[in-house]
Amino acid sequence: MPTTASLPPGLQQWAARHLSGLDKATVTDVSWPRGDSRIWQVTTPSTVAFVKMYPSPAKYGRELQGCEHAARALAADEAPQVISANEELRSVILTALPGQVVRGLALQQAEEEQVHQQAGQLLRRWHDAPVSISAASRTDIMGTIADQADEAAVCLDRVGDQLSPAERDLVREVSTDLARLAQNLPLAYRHGDYSPRNWLWWQAAGHHSIIDFEESAPGIAVEDLVWLCGAAWPDRPDLRLAFLTGYGRDLTPPEERALLLLTVRLGVSYLSTGLAKNDPALVDRGHTVVGRMARAAG
Repeated sequence: MPTTASLPPGLQQWAARHLSGLDKATVTDVSWPRGDSRIWQVTTPSTVAFVKMYPSPAKYGRELQGCEHAARALAADEAPQVISANEELRSVILTALPGQVVRGLALQQAEEEQVHQQAGQLLRRWHDAPVSISAASRTDIMGTIADQADEAAVCLDRVGDQLSPAERDLVREVSTDLARLAQNLPLAYRHGDYSPRNWLWWQAAGHHSIIDFEESAPGIAVEDLVWLCGAAWPDRPDLRLAFLTGYGRDLTPPEERALLLLTVRLGVSYLSTGLAKNDPALVDRGHTVVGRMARAAG
């Protein structure tokens, strides 16, 4: 729940140089409860902005790079713009966008389909915006995919007894097939956390925008669909259809296969971590995702 708060002293002093009327502002902590970045909404007499502080230089850098990519790919009202950035504080001040976070919104089916169609359109423009991916970056991307395949093998050893035979087979296929499949998949600059918690919907104007670029980086384009594949689409094929209609193309068979395996990897990682940390919610999420993917594959 958002709570009334105040900026830490260092942030307060810096933000005061860039936000007029900060001494009269209302500050609300809007950080995600499970996240490790801190976010405050700052409402002054003349403007609304967000101050965001990152736990690492890497996340700070990715946010800035993501904002730069958004400026190339999207309209000005479809992504936040940087008012100021402070490397020492690992913090940025971002413009506010109209609308509400989609996650948790009560939407009628037709409107929800509209949201997902626009989300697909927006992601297609994000993916299509030119970005230079060097040979070294490609090697890093493939290394990351190989790491995910290796993680699936480790998770299978740890939690295989918690899975059905069909689920075990699918996790094993992640470890053996994913890295090979990735070699020929389209690359793009990924958002990195493309899900309704990072979508904004301005209901009155029918307007969609996106936020939160601290996981953005070059990678396999279809990785941006993993959350949707595991959480939104299994029970709502209408949302998948709407999204891909907006995206402007169907996925190729290799992309479909890779998306399935990437989603299985995420699910078995949830399960393994949940069991290790005695977190029933995470265990349940892992079982749900892997089970859904096994049914889809079957």
